[in-house]
Amino acid sequence: MAANPYIVRRDEQGGDAARTLHHPLNASAVRHSHSLGDACGLTRVGVHHVRVAPGVTSTEKHTHRFCDEFIYVLEGEGAVVLGDDSHAVAAGDFIGLPAGGPAHAMHNTGNTDLVYLVGGSRPDYDVCDYPDLGKRLYLSVTPQERLRDVVALDDIQTL
Repeated sequence: MAANPYIVRRDEQGGDAARTLHHPLNASAVRHSHSLGDACGLTRVGVHHVRVAPGVTSTEKHTHRFCDEFIYVLEGEGAVVLGDDSHAVAAGDFIGLPAGGPAHAMHNTGNTDLVYLVGGSRPDYDVCDYPDLGKRLYLSVTPQERLRDVVALDDIQTL
């Protein structure tokens, strides 16, 4: 039977298919991620199968202005930081992160990999704030490229 471009098989989701991603603003934030949505040609929603090693945080704490996100924990145990609070999470837990919601990050608190699906909308334009770093990311997506610009919050002038 021929492969179907709309189906990503389990054996295509890990190993060589996963990319190791270091957060550009926090080199110690590391995740191994495979874009299931990209593999199927999705352009308006992203879905990623993610593995985070024990003791590691997945990303710098951030919030999106225009992008909804979700996390569904498949394996392991961890903590999700929501604003200034940390909450234990485990397999079967779902975290919904609406645009403009609390700044968030995942941390693996267990002894095995923390495995989860993370996904969300992919607007053509987004703004991400990194409150612990005092930085803001502006993101613009065109068919040709993804443009990113990071600025210090102190440098932003309001009108």
